[in-house]
Amino acid sequence: MAKRVLVVEDNELNLKLFCDLLRAHEYVAEPVSDGREAVDRARAFAPDLVVMDIQMPHVNGVDLIREMKGDGALKAIPVMAVTAYAGHEDEERIRGAGANAFVTKPISLARFIEEVRGLL
Repeated sequence: MAKRVLVVEDNELNLKLFCDLLRAHEYVAEPVSDGREAVDRARAFAPDLVVMDIQMPHVNGVDLIREMKGDGALKAIPVMAVTAYAGHEDEERIRGAGANAFVTKPISLARFIEEVRGLL
């Protein structure tokens, strides 16, 4: 059975790229373009992995990671943060919130899939 990946990304081009890339590697990808829907969609979709953008309008990806890691039904799901924030302090803050992996934009497609495989 194919692994399920919830992709939370407000940029439509990135959202399409990530989902297309995941589907090309035989994952089931569920897109979420509005971070405010991420937790409810995660509960409904029951993903094996969440790919989380950090900088989004309305809600911060770090806050969403914390919320998911504090939710009994979601806390065991690995989270891969994808962000333009590339500093060491940013990575520490994001990992401190509970992210299991950290990939910077612009992404390397090979590294993206390598991280996904590593988490699944």
